[in-house]
Amino acid sequence: MPASTAERPPQQPLWRQLSATAEVLQAVAAGRSATAAWGHAPTDLRPAAQALSSHALRHWGEAQALCSLLATRAPPPAAHALLCLTLALMLGDDAAAQQEGQQRRPLYAEHTLVNQAVEAARRGADTSAQAAFLNACLRRALREWPGLRARAALDPVARWNHPRWWVQQVQNDHPQHWQQILSAASQPPPMTLRVNSRWGTPVAYLQRLQAVGMQATQIGPQAVRLAEPCHVHLLPGFAEGDVSVQDAHAQLAARLLLGLDEQPAPDVQGWRVLDACAAPGGKAVHLLELADVRLLALDVDAERTHRVHDNLRRSTLQAQVVVADAAQPETWWDGEPFDAVLLDAPCTASGIVRRHPDVRWLRRAPDLVQLAAVQARLLAALWPLVKPGGRLLYCTCSVFRIEGAQQIKTFLSRNTDARWCPSPGHLLPGAVGPAEGLADNASRDGDGFFYALLQKIRV
Repeated sequence: MPASTAERPPQQPLWRQLSATAEVLQAVAAGRSATAAWGHAPTDLRPAAQALSSHALRHWGEAQALCSLLATRAPPPAAHALLCLTLALMLGDDAAAQQEGQQRRPLYAEHTLVNQAVEAARRGADTSAQAAFLNACLRRALREWPGLRARAALDPVARWNHPRWWVQQVQNDHPQHWQQILSAASQPPPMTLRVNSRWGTPVAYLQRLQAVGMQATQIGPQAVRLAEPCHVHLLPGFAEGDVSVQDAHAQLAARLLLGLDEQPAPDVQGWRVLDACAAPGGKAVHLLELADVRLLALDVDAERTHRVHDNLRRSTLQAQVVVADAAQPETWWDGEPFDAVLLDAPCTASGIVRRHPDVRWLRRAPDLVQLAAVQARLLAALWPLVKPGGRLLYCTCSVFRIEGAQQIKTFLSRNTDARWCPSPGHLLPGAVGPAEGLADNASRDGDGFFYALLQKIRV
């Protein structure tokens, strides 16, 4: 992310940036998250490792296909990561160039990139023996680039930069829109803010941004999208809780649960509300910004609940935060039913891969069934805690139907006291597909989400 000249650290040599980034990619190939790997990068190289690895992971399918065409035998892991990284950077920013009607825009001068990659290989303890091999592969890539890319594109993994099973699943789930969904997932995400309605309005905050030279647009009731991403500490009022970072579609959760866009809207003041999988706390804070509710924020991960506390403190709001498994109410529930329950269930995160591009390469097809079972267990455990006439909002940041509509249809078949109220359903990245229950001024260009609002029928 850009920073002011005074705060920007000295630019490190490109070969050092490549070395640090290749280590991140090697960690992802070994099954570890990129976020965790960024934390192990040297502090002065961390921003570069984050930016370059994110770009590479969005092009990882094609980069690996090109590597296979250039090397009949896969090199050792460290050299493979460095080679694929360099190829991904050689691919440049195809998507942005196509939108502007231009040719591919390389991120670096190609010969400079190749020279620096070879330098990184020579200096690496695990790659020095492959420096000549890497040099030969990259020089050949420069000579044969158009033909190599044409051959690589025959592989759907390279064409769409997602695992084969993922491509097939999206095709099956969204036959009319699968291409747009996969393409959108490989774009860098926008930076969207949520203005704290207790302290200000989007219009007023746009003026604050303009005063410090930042351009932005209002895209929802509280949503503001920046023209260019920036570090959060450069945002006016961020430290004081005036604004938070949250995707436009994620901002719908609190409004849907509280029924703020319904006619007539329910009187929610004093409601007892459960956020069942609360960490890192964005939706919990949003609920408190919108209404004076009694909120219980629950999460099974003790480490991640620290983020909930941090977000609450920054926003000067209060909630009861408990570390517990939402699927085991007998260990934490006091017996008083809830007016509303937010179940932002664990899922594949297939809807937010433009923000976390490593997810697509870390997930496996069996994860779908395993996570769907977790979601069903949470629904079954939490539904009895909703009072008659109360509501439960089920949501996942997923584009897969097994984690969305299929899950809810199965739940309704087993719970005759549940009614599926008008709600958005599947919101797909790339602003494609219909969506019910959205306010007219809600953005349709957010992350992939599924929303189902359920009401408990009074008997």
